[in-house]
Amino acid sequence: MDAALRFRPVTRATKDDFLRLFEAPGGPKYCWCMAFRTTAEQARTLRGPERRPLMLDRIERNQPVGILAYAGDEPIGWVSIAPKYTYSRLGGPEPTAGEAIWSLACMYIPRQRRGQGLAHALIDAAVAHARQAGATAVEAYPVAPDSPSYRFMGFVSAFERAGFVPVGMAGTRRHVMRLTLPRDGGARG
Repeated sequence: MDAALRFRPVTRATKDDFLRLFEAPGGPKYCWCMAFRTTAEQARTLRGPERRPLMLDRIERNQPVGILAYAGDEPIGWVSIAPKYTYSRLGGPEPTAGEAIWSLACMYIPRQRRGQGLAHALIDAAVAHARQAGATAVEAYPVAPDSPSYRFMGFVSAFERAGFVPVGMAGTRRHVMRLTLPRDGGARG
């Protein structure tokens, strides 16, 4: 991956970049990364255009939603990273007292940028972002490479490479993996 890659949280200041990435051909405008942030009823009934204002409202309220990867000034990738409580239906173990779990729920990389290591860079940047925001652990929900669904959540091997360890399952396909973030700034599973 290019050494000039940078990452920025999605905020009011970067909202237009977020929109440009999501609304580009092939972008995830069908979901707007709201599938696990809505109620079960909303997930069944709301379609892409109806989900967009829900995400934009979160951004306007300065609620953490994720970070963008940039090559120069061009947004080239997205990772959903936010406090677990801001999602409604991810699954996994309940946090224990004193834990501040952030969830890495999905990633988007345009097709022409795939296969270049950007997913690994997004995972690393998401962990660093969560750590800086006070997270004590990051949870992810990846699948096996042959999974027919949920591939946008990443693959188990990428999270293993980043030091995540399995802690359970969420349904039959999604593995729950966790990276504990010690207070000294290091990471351990």
